Amino acid sequence: MKSTWKQWSNNYGLFILAAVIFLSLWEWMVKRGDIPSFILPAPTAIFTSLNENAMILLQHVTVTLQEVLIGFILSAAGGILLGIAMHFSKVLEKICYPFLVISQTVPLIAISPIFIMWFGYSIWGKVAVTILTAFFPIAVSTYDGLRLGQSSYSDLLRTMGAGRFQIFRKVQIPLALPVFLSGLKMAAVYSVVGATIGEWLGGSAGLGYFSRRMSGNLQADAVFASVFLLSLLGMILFFLITVFEKKVLKHHFHAES
Repeated sequence: MKSTWKQWSNNYGLFILAAVIFLSLWEWMVKRGDIPSFILPAPTAIFTSLNENAMILLQHVTVTLQEVLIGFILSAAGGILLGIAMHFSKVLEKICYPFLVISQTVPLIAISPIFIMWFGYSIWGKVAVTILTAFFPIAVSTYDGLRLGQSSYSDLLRTMGAGRFQIFRKVQIPLALPVFLSGLKMAAVYSVVGATIGEWLGGSAGLGYFSRRMSGNLQADAVFASVFLLSLLGMILFFLITVFEKKVLKHHFHAES
């Protein structure tokens, strides 16, 4: 127990100390009047708004979480399949890889209204924006990770008579896991961003919609409350995938040993 606490303190102690100092200075400067509260509300005002709007924020969090999870799961499934397909087919790689890059050069703020036109104000318009943000890191990390398996290990297995699928399963997948899981963590955070942008531009529910409405009413504390929840949602998803990553890699290394 003591070793776990010591490790946790070593990993996050400085961050917590810096966060406490930052929030204290923030609160102090707003209370002194150095920063107008309608521009940057004090942390205590933000948490008061969280408490006062708890029920309605919970409803909006549920909507945003649904959009994020659907978009993330579809992105993961499609990105993994495309990454593997590009790995096995050079023709497909030459066709699809440039399109993946191009998809990231299109500003979300410009293309989101198009998705709203196509899918209406239903959940699928926001899911489409979420997929646009999350698909790229998963597909590219899967493809780049599998390329790491094109090494001397693969050549050694070929000399021993191993087939392409055996090399893929025994060498390329294990070597791809760290890169793939890193892309998965990025995609989880990007999913929250994509869903929020979709809600901001064409939603009738969700934290993005709530923050837009509160911004129009000049309720800065409520806007920051929704931003806090969005940040918390992204951190939770990132943490869950990090735990999954550690378990997968630990299981893999134990299996190999």
